Amino acid sequence: MKFNERCFVRLLGDMRSYNFIFDITPDFDDVQFRIRAIDFDQQFYEGKKTLYMPQFFKENRVFVELAMKHLNAEVVKQYQQEERSLIARRMKVQRHRIKDLRDVIMTDRVSFPGKIKQLGEELAEHYRDQVFARCTTMGEIIERSLKRLLVGSLR
Repeated sequence: MKFNERCFVRLLGDMRSYNFIFDITPDFDDVQFRIRAIDFDQQFYEGKKTLYMPQFFKENRVFVELAMKHLNAEVVKQYQQEERSLIARRMKVQRHRIKDLRDVIMTDRVSFPGKIKQLGEELAEHYRDQVFARCTTMGEIIERSLKRLLVGSLR
């Protein structure tokens, strides 16, 4: 759940099972599993919203079924909120580095106009936020996505 949230908020696409690894950490009486991306060439490039949602790739079906078997809707919502809060906290701590990256991505052409338009419209509908539909670069889209996350973390 947390990995899905990270990918969607950061617009990290194509996270099929061969593009991420499991980081397994032994705990006192348990084991923690974390999923880490290892391929970043599709970050804010794709136009289709679902390509930023790992749960929709058939290669990840076994992980989705496992999560559905062991997690209820309340736990899923809690994990999503925890991940959003963690990302917001990291952004606040690293605000100067984020600003430097933002300045580059705002002018860098990382995708095609048609994909930017499609993603902006799909995210506008998803979030019920028309600002996404007015974005003209992937930099503007990711900036809007991260600003939504920051505003949500203040509540």
